Amino acid sequence: MNRDVNVTNTQISNTNQEEQVIPVLAPRLILKNITKEYPGCLANDKVNMSLDKGEIHALLGENGAGKSTLVKTIYGVVSPNAGELIWEGSKVNISNPGKARELGIGMVFQHFSLFETLTVSQNIELCLSKAQLDAIPNLSQRISDLSQQYGLDVNPDRFVHALSIGERQRVEIMRCLVQSVKLLILDEPTSVLTPQEVASLFIVLKQLAKEGCSILFISHKLHEVTEICHSATILRGGKVVETCNPNQETPASLAKMMVGDLAEQDAGYTKKVGNRVRLKVKNLNLDSAQPFGTRLKDINFDLIGGEILGIAGVAGNGQEELMSAISGEDNRAAAKMIYLDDIAIGHFTAGKRRKLGMAYVPEERLGRGAVPDMSLSENTLLTHSKGFIKHGLVDWKKLKTYASQLINDYKVKCHGEFSEAQSLSGGNLQKFIMGREIGQSPKVLICAHPTWGVDVGAALAIHQALLALRDEGAAILLVSEDIDELFLLADRMAAVCDGYLSPLVRSEETNIDQIGQWMAGTFIETTGSQTEANL
Repeated sequence: MNRDVNVTNTQISNTNQEEQVIPVLAPRLILKNITKEYPGCLANDKVNMSLDKGEIHALLGENGAGKSTLVKTIYGVVSPNAGELIWEGSKVNISNPGKARELGIGMVFQHFSLFETLTVSQNIELCLSKAQLDAIPNLSQRISDLSQQYGLDVNPDRFVHALSIGERQRVEIMRCLVQSVKLLILDEPTSVLTPQEVASLFIVLKQLAKEGCSILFISHKLHEVTEICHSATILRGGKVVETCNPNQETPASLAKMMVGDLAEQDAGYTKKVGNRVRLKVKNLNLDSAQPFGTRLKDINFDLIGGEILGIAGVAGNGQEELMSAISGEDNRAAAKMIYLDDIAIGHFTAGKRRKLGMAYVPEERLGRGAVPDMSLSENTLLTHSKGFIKHGLVDWKKLKTYASQLINDYKVKCHGEFSEAQSLSGGNLQKFIMGREIGQSPKVLICAHPTWGVDVGAALAIHQALLALRDEGAAILLVSEDIDELFLLADRMAAVCDGYLSPLVRSEETNIDQIGQWMAGTFIETTGSQTEANL
């Protein structure tokens, strides 16, 4: 669906040298030549886009294509260097998020911004202006009414720390609805939801669109874009390269628009059967080290060399605690609860486990996967010191050469091995971290959310690297909230809920519906842990 934003408010025809202007319905939002430049980076380059009332509009592009900068401009987080924003027919200057909310623009970020120790109602109240609060006689009742109207099932009196990730997302959406939002911006809204929760979200979005709300939908799950969006704008290198109707496209054709000529997409890979147990977890019971964390309850499984074991689950159900216990970040477990090649390692530190052949790609890229203000070379040294240190001295030349090789092999977009980790986009930093860990040829790789927020091109590269490592005989534990990715890559699968682990099953012997139900905890009723579950 191609649009010329210069011909949106009027239709112009020339008849006998006279110009006739016929008014038409103005779009809700028009972006004209939006340009934003950072030092050494042109994030948005004369971007033109329009968004109609009641339209669900996808914004697509690789990591670093300029999507985040553009939506932050619309929401008032950043100011463009040039260009115009026209809101409901009038030019506006959205100087801050407060101004955006006054206009009726709401945004749900990929990482939620809720206070866990406050109630739903208190969290929503914090984002409302005095005028908005004065206009709502009873906020709790307003939340309840909207919850019923849209089927959101949001209880205003519940504390946020007691909510699931799906419920927290509904709270974020409710914050926008309370403000009578006219434009709702959603950044990767389905990345942490079960299939059932995604279906419920889409029902809400379609209802909002039907009532006239405009929705700007950012996602890397292209099958969702073709399912729900009316139109799409594709960015590449900060520029608009295509606009289209997703209903007339396929995920493959959208991917090609995003990244240009791309190798064959992930259409399915051969499943493998391993034969040697590398990692064994036996009766792992462990309280969470975090005040609102999840206790691990009687976890048992074998991780086999030459296989990928995928673990699904909604965030906050024990995945983080499980990965910390296995990687050694949390070494409070009893020694005989975790074995690596028949060595009891439950009490070993992370460093000691690495020396035995374990590698780890954590969920949090900056801060845990990489030190933000250290260079890529220095970050390589943190977990990959073997071969680069001799007699207590660092061989910087060798280290920099190796870091450059990782950058080239994994097509990391940066300014070289001296680039600080925090200067990279999320997808590029993830590719570098994956390359760094895989480069150690580990016996066991623990990998959390390998392609979360990563574009289709980077995801393909990461998938192929994981499969190559598997085929070399490594045992891979893949924890992801992307159920489609798990079915694509995993040879065996399970789900975690409330600290319990479901039965393990070969991927070809299950389906999305069953795994989705396990993510919701249905398996707990049929396990030997039923007594504890009812306590």
